[in-house]
Amino acid sequence: MWLIVGLGNPGRIYAKTRHNLGFMVLDAISFRFSIPIDKKAKNYIYGKGSIEGKDVILAKPITFMNRSGLAVKDAIRKYSDIDNVMVIHDDIDLDIGVLRIKKGGSSGGHKGVDSVIEIIGSGDFIRLKLGIGRSDKISAEEYVLSPFTKREQPIMKKTIEKAVDTIEIILDKGVAYAQNKFHRVDSNSIT
Repeated sequence: MWLIVGLGNPGRIYAKTRHNLGFMVLDAISFRFSIPIDKKAKNYIYGKGSIEGKDVILAKPITFMNRSGLAVKDAIRKYSDIDNVMVIHDDIDLDIGVLRIKKGGSSGGHKGVDSVIEIIGSGDFIRLKLGIGRSDKISAEEYVLSPFTKREQPIMKKTIEKAVDTIEIILDKGVAYAQNKFHRVDSNSIT
């Protein structure tokens, strides 16, 4: 079974912010594969279903970004048959529209990924990183909690769809195949 976690912050005020890109991708997966995210556990809301013949749990932590690891640990503990964990999150160091797949390694400074690594005691999980760019006008903290601009919104809509396609390919053909397909120079950006 796969655990697919979208990182974000609960509540309406955060719903359309850059930092909630993981939640947005999970909503798109939920819609495409008819997997309602309507069940509640202690530290996350979730839905169960299947994608490409693989059983999946889609989970959104309700612990706020900096404590996302609590939700991941709880889900792993609850479902002992979880073989693979994938975490979807925004990345300020990637340009808008860039998508990267990574397995293992450090958090790259992302507080939600930091929390997951620290609380589950391992960085050995798949990350689907979605570029949100960076601003030289406001702090990183303010920037990640700001909404996408009108110009960025269509780019992010395509990026979210590409992320769902990527997840489908990872589940069907594996991480290496998906990396080869989506990390090519000609498909780095959707601008």
